[in-house]
Amino acid sequence: MEQVKLYDTTLRDGMQGEGMSLSASEKARVVLALDALGVQMIEAGFPSSNPKEVELFAQLAELELQQATICAFGMTRRRGTAAEDDPALATLVESFTPVVTLVGKTWALHLEKVTKVSREENLAMISESVALCREQGKRVIYDAEHFFDGYRDDPGYALACLAAAIDAGAENVSLCDTNGSSLPDQIAAATADVGAKFGERAELGIHVHDDAGCGVANSLAGVREGARLVQGTINGYGERCGNANLTSILPALQLKMGFEVVSDEQLASLTETAHLLDELCNLTPNPDAPYVGRNAFAHKGGMHVAGIEADARTFEHIEPALVGNNRNVLPSELSGKATIRSQAEQAGIEIDDEAATRAIAKLKQREHDGYHYEAAPASFELLLRYEAGLYKPLFRLESYKVVTERRAGGEVETEATIKVEVDGKHYLRVAEGNGPVNALDRALRGAIVDRYPHLAEIELTNYKVRILDQDHGTGAVTRVLLDSADSEREWGTIGVSENIIEASWEALVDSLEYAFQ
Repeated sequence: MEQVKLYDTTLRDGMQGEGMSLSASEKARVVLALDALGVQMIEAGFPSSNPKEVELFAQLAELELQQATICAFGMTRRRGTAAEDDPALATLVESFTPVVTLVGKTWALHLEKVTKVSREENLAMISESVALCREQGKRVIYDAEHFFDGYRDDPGYALACLAAAIDAGAENVSLCDTNGSSLPDQIAAATADVGAKFGERAELGIHVHDDAGCGVANSLAGVREGARLVQGTINGYGERCGNANLTSILPALQLKMGFEVVSDEQLASLTETAHLLDELCNLTPNPDAPYVGRNAFAHKGGMHVAGIEADARTFEHIEPALVGNNRNVLPSELSGKATIRSQAEQAGIEIDDEAATRAIAKLKQREHDGYHYEAAPASFELLLRYEAGLYKPLFRLESYKVVTERRAGGEVETEATIKVEVDGKHYLRVAEGNGPVNALDRALRGAIVDRYPHLAEIELTNYKVRILDQDHGTGAVTRVLLDSADSEREWGTIGVSENIIEASWEALVDSLEYAFQ
């Protein structure tokens, strides 16, 4: 198979996105993750542009990578300055990286409004900068900034900029849609023209942004017309609307277009890598991201679930495991028996047709009442266990009472009293808490912890409340979602009632009972 290489610019272009910031050590971890994924070239940024970059390049020089090549990024020489006298170019050629990427102007608009140089001077800036780097033993990638805008404005001059870089020794010219303004047909036509003129002299690359929502499509269009180096960022990080998303481009190239990019084992780590970078960047993974999102292979409609049960190809474009993701069947009012069977099998529950019918009826009614089992899989598993005759309650509630007292000094105290029966014995416990849910939790645990010592390991990690019918004011139905965890797993439960304490109690009981099923 023909190879297409990935060039990742997460550490440079990706960091230009709003709110993006990583320490030097975190950037080094990103490099290791990208190398393990199989990315061939990693752009580390501008060496010596700031203290963080100095520290980063020092760390990267000591890393032992499996296959990735680190690239230093810089610009062509300044106007009116000889290439050998430009301090930024000197820093590039002195860096440890074998490859330098030089960005230069291609669009006359920028020459007139930004750099304020003639067309001839710009060509000299490109040629002399590339030549200097080559003389110093560096491999050179030339990023033709705003190439596609420049090509539409003046194709002859845009191509002359590429020729200047290639004549001076650039091994790759990457065509940049810096404004993200182009559409796939425009990318394809221009790339085909460049390939026809220069394809035998230099490798072509493609570097696009996502301002028109076409970043991935434009990158693939460039590859179809001869580009063999694709620049982008993991998860599409970047300025404005982001860069082309390598997390979508990689599997498209390998699984759909038949190119060799990374090994099958590396491709299977894609989801894990994408989520790791989100974690390092302090971002929540996009659940709807293609290939790697939690919902990328999630099925909710009953007909869809029945389809994937018969043959997953009916509603899945690839096998989720190929990119390290999982199929997810979501219970809802749209569910049918296929959903029930899938969920039961996943939970290790044997359920017959009659029990599945009952479970569907209860699910649909409860979803109508305000339950949302998609967000509370533990509560849904308890529902299935109940209908399958496998449900085992921890206790029988006799009563509970919650009293909140606000004293004159502004102090608020909450006290819960619980009466339960456990194994034929009756218990009464009273506990105080910093609110009604906390007080109920303490009282209930106090009543049954001797019988169930594992309770001491269970922690309530999140508590969310939503008012479902706000038009009813204080009489509205309330939905409570609880997240819980022990030393091995996490789970979510739900409660719904017009009384917020009752909704909280229901979610709390489900949380504790799920841990012992």
